[in-house]
Amino acid sequence: MPTTIILTEDALTDADVQHIADLQTEQPERYRVLVPEDTDSDVVSAIIDHLWSGELREAGEDLVGREPTPDEAKVIAADRLERSLTLLRATGVAADGEVTAEDPVPALAAAVSAEGGPDGVQGVVVVTYPHVVADTLRRDWASRARQKLRAPVLHLYAGTSEIGD
Repeated sequence: MPTTIILTEDALTDADVQHIADLQTEQPERYRVLVPEDTDSDVVSAIIDHLWSGELREAGEDLVGREPTPDEAKVIAADRLERSLTLLRATGVAADGEVTAEDPVPALAAAVSAEGGPDGVQGVVVVTYPHVVADTLRRDWASRARQKLRAPVLHLYAGTSEIGD
């Protein structure tokens, strides 16, 4: 069964689902969604990302904000996963998924392997917000996934029609 595996740091939006569908040559029979427990752990990078984007208030909130507890992080991730699955299922395609550990790239590699490797999946899509530091240094999830999987990975910026490197 052709599967598209999606790794996302936040709940997918209607726009994200539409962009994923538009960029695929044919609709998959199934989506598998991975959402990590905690995507806000690198405070310095988050502050730089907000400053680079002109989001001064958000940078200040990151500076004085508190990290969610492990239990809160699991609840947040489960909610993001459920909202993403609901939108994907609304397109008429089967969708399932899981909450992963903080570093989701190993879970992504395992999911691809479970489908028969890079040739066994219809596509791998990583949906993130722009992260200036990680994207520039090629330490973002999409770049790391490409290195680990040795396969094409589509990187979309959440809520936009922009494609990352």
